[in-house]
Amino acid sequence: MGQRDPGRLVGCELCMQDGGLLVHRGVKLRVIRATEPEHPAFYRVVWNDHVAEWTDLPPADRSHIMQAVAKVETVLREHLHPTKVNLASLGNVVPHLHWHVIARFDWDGRWPAPVWAPLRESVPDAEARLAVPLSALDRLVAEAVRELDLAA
Repeated sequence: MGQRDPGRLVGCELCMQDGGLLVHRGVKLRVIRATEPEHPAFYRVVWNDHVAEWTDLPPADRSHIMQAVAKVETVLREHLHPTKVNLASLGNVVPHLHWHVIARFDWDGRWPAPVWAPLRESVPDAEARLAVPLSALDRLVAEAVRELDLAA
């Protein structure tokens, strides 16, 4: 119905734009870093084609996206040593399949509540508290997910 690319949906925010700072783009998915000053190590693994639910994918693609989520989580754990890593696939606001992978720390302004809870206190130096600069972390995430793409 007027779609130029059957894998994209006109009007879908994640079909029309990356959804944050692009860290890696593969054939099937991309990884972006959300620009959330209070939560600087907040990544999203986004399926490139428009699907709303994880079970809309064939089993091999389900495995592929979950392996990418695991790669991002592993990089965050190995290099940042967060208190916890939060994983979520909500899509209530943007019904396009994407997974949130968020390094959480006991010093963040919403801890221990979810990142979407009201901010209890501002942490203006959140990025500076990370054990690795974001530019280096982005490279490490990209390398890990790129390895997955090469293996596919």
